[in-house]
Amino acid sequence: MRKAYHLSLFVFLLQIFLLFPNNNSLAQDTGILRGLVTDSTTAEALAFSSAYIKELKIGANTDTRGYFLITSVPANQNFTLVVSYVGYSTKTMTIRVSKGKLSHYNIKLAPANIQMRTIESIGERIKATDSKISIDRISAKQLELTPKGVESDVFRTIKYLPGVTSTSDVSARYYVRGGTSDQNLVLVDGITIYNPFHALGLFSVVDPDIVNSIEFFKGGFGAQFGGRLSSVMNIILKDGNKNRLSSKLSGSFLSGKFLVEGPMGEGSFIITGRKSFSNQIIKKFLNENNVPVDFYDISFKANYIDADFLPGSKFSVNGFSSSDNLNNADPSIEDYNWKSNAFGFKWFQASDAPLFFELGLSVSNFNGSTVPKFSGKTPLDNKVSDLALKMDFTYVFENRGEINVGFHVQQIATDLNFVNALGAPVTFNTSGANIIFYGIYKLAQFDFFKLDFGTRVNLTTLSRNSSKKGLEPRINLTLIPFSNFSVKGSAGIFQQELTTINDENEVINIFEPWIVIPDYLPPTTATHYIIGFDYTPFTSLNLGLEYYYKRTNNLPIVNKEKISSTDRDFISGEGESYGIESSIKLDIEPVTFSTSYTLAYAYRTVNSLRYYPKYDIRHSFNASLEFNLGSGWNTGIVWIYNSGLPFTQIVGFYDKYYFDNIFTSWVNFDPRRPYGILGVQNIERLPTYHRLDFTVSKKFIFDPFNIDLSFSIINVYNRQNIFYYKRDTGERVNMLPFLPTATIKIEL
Repeated sequence: MRKAYHLSLFVFLLQIFLLFPNNNSLAQDTGILRGLVTDSTTAEALAFSSAYIKELKIGANTDTRGYFLITSVPANQNFTLVVSYVGYSTKTMTIRVSKGKLSHYNIKLAPANIQMRTIESIGERIKATDSKISIDRISAKQLELTPKGVESDVFRTIKYLPGVTSTSDVSARYYVRGGTSDQNLVLVDGITIYNPFHALGLFSVVDPDIVNSIEFFKGGFGAQFGGRLSSVMNIILKDGNKNRLSSKLSGSFLSGKFLVEGPMGEGSFIITGRKSFSNQIIKKFLNENNVPVDFYDISFKANYIDADFLPGSKFSVNGFSSSDNLNNADPSIEDYNWKSNAFGFKWFQASDAPLFFELGLSVSNFNGSTVPKFSGKTPLDNKVSDLALKMDFTYVFENRGEINVGFHVQQIATDLNFVNALGAPVTFNTSGANIIFYGIYKLAQFDFFKLDFGTRVNLTTLSRNSSKKGLEPRINLTLIPFSNFSVKGSAGIFQQELTTINDENEVINIFEPWIVIPDYLPPTTATHYIIGFDYTPFTSLNLGLEYYYKRTNNLPIVNKEKISSTDRDFISGEGESYGIESSIKLDIEPVTFSTSYTLAYAYRTVNSLRYYPKYDIRHSFNASLEFNLGSGWNTGIVWIYNSGLPFTQIVGFYDKYYFDNIFTSWVNFDPRRPYGILGVQNIERLPTYHRLDFTVSKKFIFDPFNIDLSFSIINVYNRQNIFYYKRDTGERVNMLPFLPTATIKIEL
């Protein structure tokens, strides 16, 4: 096996050497066009906008920084460049490149007069000319126009996507294509966030007001991403308004928020903050139970650009801090506390050649604890420290090929103190360095065939297990037999060395503690196979279909059968998932209709027992209808249908003795209480789930104020969707009832 990996690395490096063209191509009668597309009112980069040279019928999309590159443009000729982005007026301009040189244009797009229509209701599908698969792109405006549980939320938005499931309305925790929640990587401007949840996991800690755009990979992600098996959420933050100082105040039934942004020398800054002030709305999520939720978060970003100091450079710093406290006045109920902090620095450099370079340094910390008091709960304390250094290079060749290489160093330390199944205190204290090199080559010179292939090379790993794999090869390809039809495929190996401790039987996971997988366990790896079809019979209609298969090996599982101190706390399990995802998107102004259906299967095998995990949903169907009413009015409805979640049925009861107070006389107190006997794990299914959500928003302009009002109704027809059955009484607990919410934003 090791020889096979070494051979694949040799082949990969040989192919790069053979495909690397001579730079003399720049001496031909062509040049390179580079553009930076920004918002004319704020100078924010417009990620994923489209640039197209009309006469040559070639083009490119901007990256997350707003840059695009078009190579092999005939020199010393005038051409028409068309630049467009959803919600902005299309710009047509004349461009001209010089022979053998890179010509740069700064392009500013003006927002359309009417408020943005959500042509892609949730995620914008990448064009067929790209070899990426299983990716959705979400803009800041799309976050605002999604029906709100209480307020706009990053994680609740992606739950409308095919392939993404959840176990309840209560939690924003998500599961992607049969993977566990800890297999999802969340990056905020390149910084890993380890517990990105507020308020019992109800909401994301990332404030949508500071989000520029999101790339969400449901599988098959490139070699530049690693450390997780299932998905990558790459959140790009706004830079802040470079043209004027502005501020915004907003409020909902849950929290109050502020935002301040503006120019700072040759750069800009943005800072946002949020604080909870009421728990009344939380009761609706928790069956009218009062929980003392108290949280805050604050985020900032500042950047500096100076053409006189270093042309083409951009320096930025960003930071994040959040805190949650659930302190119960009742001494018989446990308390929970957790905090996350992150800080990062980036230097981005665009040179006179078609070369991009980025250097990043970041630190991310998480602290979480359970304080049992007199509740009888197990005390728990968890700390994670992550220090990372990243260097990434991107070079675009004259033939439109592209090479990406990078060197990443990550020093991670985890500290966990808890009580195991035997009642003995246990400490996991592990630290290590993960040093990786990655390389990707993108073959793009043919219009009918696109390919990118690469690998991650793990030079060192977090644990000392000698069976850790060194290579993670990955490949993506696209065939385009017709201009409106494409076939895409992907395959790859992914590795993860961190895991969380979670209980399959817990209804709500307050937080899941992180540890480095113990040395006595082999690595956790997953193999992805994906094939998809994309068909656009008309400009206004898009049809998509994807099939995926994922196999996970050596999945760390808490050993529930531990009976002696010599038994290990973790054992290895296996996972398997596969399914079909289909989507239809129709845009006929001013109406947008989109729908998706997913047929999915997920399995887990532990100690030769194969069962359904708690997030396995067989059938999922979403449909949304959106109207742009003009004059700043937008409205939409979303209907969701899911088949029932698996659950473990109670097959009987017996009287169990509880010695809560040994000083109480048995004459006055009976220590026996009913204790449920569980059947086969997750063999039964809950009833089907469905609900209808509605939202309407309006923008008012009262100079110098802009006011945004949004009103949403969750579960319009008050469907009684079951959450769980109480095991001590058998009582049924339902999810969210009919829930109207509203938010207001005032911008100066």
